[in-house]
Amino acid sequence: MARYAMVIDLQKCVGCQACTVACNSEWEVPVGYARTHVHYAGPAGVIPHLVAGPYVAQCNHCSHPTCVRACPTGATYQTDQGSVVVNRDLCIGCGFCVEACPYGARFLDPVRNKVDKCDFCAARVEKGLQPACVITCTAHAKFFGDLEDASSSVSQMVYEKGARRNETPAVHIGPNVYYLGRKANVDLALASFAPRPPRLAAPGRFWRDAVKPLVLAAIGATFLGQAIAFFNQLVKGEGQFDD
Repeated sequence: MARYAMVIDLQKCVGCQACTVACNSEWEVPVGYARTHVHYAGPAGVIPHLVAGPYVAQCNHCSHPTCVRACPTGATYQTDQGSVVVNRDLCIGCGFCVEACPYGARFLDPVRNKVDKCDFCAARVEKGLQPACVITCTAHAKFFGDLEDASSSVSQMVYEKGARRNETPAVHIGPNVYYLGRKANVDLALASFAPRPPRLAAPGRFWRDAVKPLVLAAIGATFLGQAIAFFNQLVKGEGQFDD
C-alpha cells in the first residue's frame, strides 16, 4: 500500500510563492486565506555567518493526526494512503480540528463555512497527476510520491539523504512533510516554526463519545413518541369508524 509524503528542499526554494498561488487557483481558496504558506526564518547568527531562508508550511498529513481525533462528525479522516482529508458534506464548521492542529494548517472557509486545508491535491492524485504546488514550483523544490517505494524521489530523500520532519518531543505525531537542505537552514526553519501542543482535542472526543449518543438517543425517542402517537390515532380512528 502506498504511503504519500512530500519533501521540500529548502536549499532550492526561492520563496517565490508560486506554490501558494497555484494552490489557491486550483482549489478556489478565498482571498486572504491559503492552504500553503511561504514564511521566512532569520536572519540569525553573527556576521559574517548569518543564516536565513524560506520555510514552506502546509498540512503535514500526520501519521497520528490530532485533528482526526478532535473532529466530532468524522468529517476529517485519514485515507489508506495516509493523507488527511476533509469531507465537506460532514463538516459542521465547529473549528475543533483547527484548534487541534499543532501546525496551524487549517482554516475555516468563510464562504462555505467549512474547514479547508491542503489535501495533497487528492483529486489530482487520483487521476495520476502531481499536486498543483509540485508542478508549479519554479525552483523544483517540492517532491511528492510514495514513501514506501524505494525508487521514488521522496523515499530516497528521506531514507538516504536525511530529510527531516518538523516535530518536537512535545509534538511527535509523525508528519509526512519533510525538509531537506543545509543543516543550518533546516535547523533554523524548524526551530522558528516549531509545532505547538494541540488545543481543544478533547471537545471533539467528548461530542463523539458522550454528547452525540445522547443527542441521537433523544432524536430516536422523539421519533418513537411520534410513531406511538400516530398509531394510537389510527386505532382511535378505526374504533370511531366501527361505531
